Amino acid sequence: MLPQEIIAAKRDGLALDPASIEAFVGGYTKGSVSHAQAAAFAMAVYFQGMSMEERVALTLAMRDSGAVLDWSDLDGPVADKHSTGGVGDNVSLMLAPILAALGIYVPMISGRGLGHTGGTLDKFDAIPGYTTSPDNTLFRKVVREVGCAIIGQTADLAPADKTLYAIRDVTGTVESVPLITASILSKKLAAGLGALVLDVKTGSGAFMPTLEKSRELAESLVAVANGAGLKTSALITDMNEPLASAAGNGLEVRNAVDFLTGAHQDTRLREVTLALCAELVLMSGKAGSIGEALSLVSAALDDGRAAEKFGAMVAALGGPADFIENMDSHLVPAPIVRDVFATGAGVVGEIDTRGVGMAVVTLGGGRTNPADSIDHRVGFDRLAGLGESVDGGRPIARLHAADEASAAEAERRLRAVYRFGNAIVPSPLIAGRINPT
Repeated sequence: MLPQEIIAAKRDGLALDPASIEAFVGGYTKGSVSHAQAAAFAMAVYFQGMSMEERVALTLAMRDSGAVLDWSDLDGPVADKHSTGGVGDNVSLMLAPILAALGIYVPMISGRGLGHTGGTLDKFDAIPGYTTSPDNTLFRKVVREVGCAIIGQTADLAPADKTLYAIRDVTGTVESVPLITASILSKKLAAGLGALVLDVKTGSGAFMPTLEKSRELAESLVAVANGAGLKTSALITDMNEPLASAAGNGLEVRNAVDFLTGAHQDTRLREVTLALCAELVLMSGKAGSIGEALSLVSAALDDGRAAEKFGAMVAALGGPADFIENMDSHLVPAPIVRDVFATGAGVVGEIDTRGVGMAVVTLGGGRTNPADSIDHRVGFDRLAGLGESVDGGRPIARLHAADEASAAEAERRLRAVYRFGNAIVPSPLIAGRINPT
């Protein structure tokens, strides 16, 4: 079929066979399918949807648009996780070294933040010398010797996704579940994984704010990933408040190191991190039950093995060899640090979590355009959570800012997203689990 025939078929609600999908994606990658045709295809999918069989075919075609990594030389299972994005979500920084401490290799290929959500790579850019774009030789060396490496997407992994996403971003088709599914999974399949866990967020700070939409996405991701041969499960987790008590790149790194060393662990963050780790331990065959898996990952965290792995990964990718021990001497502080108090007093009853993320963007800690630069020093820590009491002595957060103008605007925004009331009905932190098929 010609590209225009494929577009017309999907426009009219017809199912596309794998050969047609493969031809369209291959033509787009090689340049014989135009950007205009790709945009029309994305819009047709947005309105007409795709069957699970079509989604699998699209995902595999996008995976095969570039290189596919092979980790068969390693002596253990290979696994990774993906989060749909949120605020204060620094789970990857702890998950990778916890798993590495248990003999599971984690070649984690991560992204940058956009809009109100933070990006894992932006957090690592706060560490001086850390290389988020190593060559393939160094990447493989660190994975093999340390057990984990967290880097950015290389140009030869699922290149069709990178260009198609740019088109979706400017054509109003980002929210299509079939296209989201193929975008996420094509990169993970190209990474050569044996197991994957998905953290699908729901709530005021999530990409999918309702539980219904979050479940729809989670079920699509799990069905397509398993249909494409990658053992995958998903947890649906709450994002009606920041996951960590810090939001902002350098501050989330500090929070992660404190978590790994046991200096400070946010309760919600620990529960989600260990639950995701346990899913991968179970799927990788390192435990016979979730209970046993939770015991293993808890021990790897609490006895210091995970912290050692994190420090080794940072050093192997160019960061300071003493980063864990001397974090304060390596993370640059913001020039303005002060508490933010609410206009009144009471119990925190609701948080517009997206608004917290946008307050970080106001400070310069996030992007509204992919080309924007990031100030890794800024953000908030000591964020008050749902159910906590705040008053003239207990602030809602501590602000870290580069200048007075951005500080004042961020304070205004933060006060506006906190709402107070006496009746607290907390959402389940883990709202659902989608099992591998």
